[in-house]
Amino acid sequence: MRLSFPHMFQGREAAAMQVCSDLSEVISLRRFLPTADFLGADDVHFQGCCCDSRQVRAGDVFAAWAGSRQDGRTFVDEAIARGCAAILAEAPIEAPVPVCIVPDVRRAYGEICQALAGNPSRHLKVIGITGTNGKTTTSCLVAGILAAAGHRVGLLGTLGYLDGRVVEDATHTTPPPESLAPLLARMVRNQCSHAIMEVSSHALDQSRIAGMKFDAACVTNVTHDHLDYHRTLSEYRRTKAKLFDHLADDGFVVLNADDPGSASYLRRLNCPVLTVGIDLEAEISAVPMEQYVSEQTFLLTAGSESVPVRTQMIGLHHIYNCLHATAIGLAYGIELTTIARGLESVGHVPGRLERIECGQSFGVFVDYAHTPDALSLVLLTLKRVVSGRVICVFGAGGERDMEKRALMGSAVDQDADIAILTNDNPRGENPAAIFNDILKGFDKAEIARVIPDRTKAIHHALSMARPGDCVLIAGKGHETCQIIGRQRLPHDDRKIAREWLYERAELLALKERAKLEN
Repeated sequence: MRLSFPHMFQGREAAAMQVCSDLSEVISLRRFLPTADFLGADDVHFQGCCCDSRQVRAGDVFAAWAGSRQDGRTFVDEAIARGCAAILAEAPIEAPVPVCIVPDVRRAYGEICQALAGNPSRHLKVIGITGTNGKTTTSCLVAGILAAAGHRVGLLGTLGYLDGRVVEDATHTTPPPESLAPLLARMVRNQCSHAIMEVSSHALDQSRIAGMKFDAACVTNVTHDHLDYHRTLSEYRRTKAKLFDHLADDGFVVLNADDPGSASYLRRLNCPVLTVGIDLEAEISAVPMEQYVSEQTFLLTAGSESVPVRTQMIGLHHIYNCLHATAIGLAYGIELTTIARGLESVGHVPGRLERIECGQSFGVFVDYAHTPDALSLVLLTLKRVVSGRVICVFGAGGERDMEKRALMGSAVDQDADIAILTNDNPRGENPAAIFNDILKGFDKAEIARVIPDRTKAIHHALSMARPGDCVLIAGKGHETCQIIGRQRLPHDDRKIAREWLYERAELLALKERAKLEN
């Protein structure tokens, strides 16, 4: 039976979110933070913990830290007015309520949220997957393998939050502590054996997973992204490595031997490590065999055992995703044949090189690729399986990493035949400035055309396509809105492409009918 995993993330059913401040019993703060300094009291007894002053309830501890956009310390008065029992801070604050001082408020807040939820990660096998590209697909593949082996799983990531029964919309790739801890607790109540988590670099830097223990940590790759936040690639790599600090004593790590960023962590680890690779020597490897526009086959090898795997998702990057998932499955003692069945059960992942098929004579794919490496990998994949031209519609996010824009332009310049630059999520930035940054990466400027309106850009690309060509609509993938200024406007690349293709098919059918009637 084919796993209907992608359909879990369609028609999402909302579930009531338990928050940490819903507890009725009064708890000692010193019990959670025995080494903290207390001002105005020897201890604080509280009923919940909150970092949003607007959500504070009487008896809560208010966690105040300085964020990148707002300083929580400026909202202390509002929290006090709402009845908070104490303030959690990193330095003394003048306040009419006790102040608990800790070295890292974010970390303390995360630990408290996990503790209030019953430390659910101790009752689950938690699998953390991080990396620049491939987190979402790898997570889905791990879920497919575990399901094939008879396990019930929870999943937290870009596509949504599954607690073993109900799926919710995702607010973050990795939820904040006040959402994360209750979600994990619901997985425990729903009798999940494993929790699979995409762990973003932002989440690691902001201590969202504080208080958690991971059974497994997988690093798919570490390439250029988020340098608007992390500033340098070396800092980005150091942040990714924080996932290892959360490994349980008997935890294991999966690394990509072919990716320098992932492989660089091997030197610092003292725990069991499984390596995967295609080009370099690794414990788990694969050999690509056949690749077509609708499927591919590769030989999966672990030790002396090999098994062929056929997937509907194509590309070398997808084989790497399969290798990462395989390593995790093998570490849990799952047979290679069952792993292969689990990999094959995941027919597609929304917005990840998702094929749009409406009877047209050319290929259309929608992909989330929004980094230079991801764009290059997807374009190279499509070039191998189509006989005609590759037409790429793409842009770059506004108010985000500016350094990668020219690199994205260079990737498309090298690997696409025609480039159509359009808006991604420009946010408050001038789209013209974004396009100029991207165009700096082009040597063949004549292949590029700028059409700011994304819907018109998609229509134009589709209208250009001839039999045997392929249109790649990159950057937004599964997303269903576009952020322009402060507005979040409805927009779905897949829906727009399908509607145009069906309208074109109907028009051609009408013309053919008219021709026959005449």
